[in-house]
Order: sequence, then C-alpha cells, then structure tokens
Amino acid sequence: MASIAQLGYLGLGVRDVNEWERFASNVLGLQPNGRDPDGSLFLRMDEYHHRFIVHPNGNDDLAYIGWEVTTEQAMAAMAEQLRQAGVEVRPGTAAEADARRVAGLIKFADPSGLPSEIFYGPLVTFDKPFQSPRPISGFKTEGQGLGHFVVAVDDFDRSLAFYRDVLGMRISDFVNLSPAPNMQLKVAFFHCNPRHHTLAFWAMPQSPKRLHHFMLQLNSLDDVGSTYYLCQNQQTPITMNLGKHTNDHMVSFYLRTPSGFAVEYGWGAREVDDATWQVQVHTAGSIWGHQGSL
Repeated sequence: MASIAQLGYLGLGVRDVNEWERFASNVLGLQPNGRDPDGSLFLRMDEYHHRFIVHPNGNDDLAYIGWEVTTEQAMAAMAEQLRQAGVEVRPGTAAEADARRVAGLIKFADPSGLPSEIFYGPLVTFDKPFQSPRPISGFKTEGQGLGHFVVAVDDFDRSLAFYRDVLGMRISDFVNLSPAPNMQLKVAFFHCNPRHHTLAFWAMPQSPKRLHHFMLQLNSLDDVGSTYYLCQNQQTPITMNLGKHTNDHMVSFYLRTPSGFAVEYGWGAREVDDATWQVQVHTAGSIWGHQGSL
C-alpha cells in the first residue's frame, strides 16, 4: 500500500506570533524565514524553506498536519486510499500550494477532525543553508522529517486503524500509563521511516487542546544540555526535566511554549528497522528522569 514518507511540516495557530518568533529563534534555535502578507511566520530547521508555519489565529493549538510523499503519483495513490476508506479528499488549489511552498497537495481530516494535508515537492534552498540563530550543531531531519508530535484523539481504535490502514504508518509500540489514581492512558506510537515515532496519540475526547507537544531532535547532546541550562538561566518554564524515555531511548527535556503546549528537545533516539523491529509494550514513560508534569 502507499504510505507517507515523513512529517513535512506543522501548522500552528497562536495568539502572539512575535513572541513565537522570539521563542523559536532565541530558545529553540529555529531560523525565521519571513512572513506571508497575513502575518504567518515561517520557521526553518534544515534545507526546507520551512518546517513550521505559525499563523496569527489566536487558537494556540495545532492548525494542520503536513504529511510528505515523494512524488505526485504517490500523492494520487494516497488520495485513492483515503477515498476508498470513505474519507472526503479535496485537491489543494494552486494558491494553497503556493502558500505552503509545495508543488501540490491534497486536504482531508483525520477521524478526530484534525485538518491534514499530503503534499509532494517541497521548496528546498540548498543555496541558502540553514543558519541557526543560536550556536547549536543543528537538527536531525534527513530522511526522518521534522520530528514527532503527540495529540489527543476522540477515538483510540478508529485513529489507530486510520493511521495504520489508510495512511500506511507502522506501529512502533504502546505505552500504558497511570498518570493519576483511577486514570489509565494507552499511548500508541507510529513510525513512517527510521525515526522511532513520528506520531503518538491517546484518547481524550474532551481535551480543550489537541496538541500535547512536538519534538525536535538535535545533532548533539551538547545542544540539548546547553539549551537546558539556557532555559533555566532565562526562566523559560521547564515542564519535565532531563530524562531518557523507555521506548525511543531519547535523552530530552520538555519546555513550555508561548502557546502553553510543550516542546520536547532531545538527542540520541534509537531508530526502527522494519525488517527486524518488534512491537513492544511499556508501562513507564522514562528509564530515568523526566520529573515534572505536562
């Protein structure tokens, strides 16, 4: 079956784009790359024109998901799979493709109503290399995409079937958590390339916000450590301290964005080889550390 290749971009709707530009550049080390006439901010982290578009719509939540495929033919195959599954698919207009800086795209919604796009042909600018505003070595994106994101969905089983059987993602593992007495959370983790997971979700239909966090993977542990202490020195809120996850073995910490959801800032995750990977179940989120609360 056809499948997505990577997480190409995320659209965020926020109250304060100027504060997001300061936070993204001065703390995360993302490179601002201009604004559209409506005030939307583009943020770079590699050779792509952007990996984030930050829109001034005031929602402080996920606005849409941009899934990348390799060719127009692959996009057409994905559109057909979606239609066969009963999902309404709308071809993107030329103006919409121009706004995303891609060759073409289709639009649809996932079972929870999350606006989603599949595109091919991203604008890349090898002639203008990524330059972080901070002295970091950069982000791990080649062949793996932006990173990962975690969302609350309405129905766990429907979402699992959709991302596995319609979008062609593969299950990496499950984590069963008890964050509070009489509260159980089952989290599903999906991959679409060697990154351990590109998407994770749990069922929380009444959640006021969809986006729990997104993750940026750095090329160096020093980048994570220096940013960890930068946040403490600048009093940027750290919501979970340094730790190592059970499933992807990422060494990371979590910090709060101007919109209230979190960013996981990490290094050293293990990767998936589909020829040998075995789905696993974990009952703890971390091997050590990650004290705090999201």
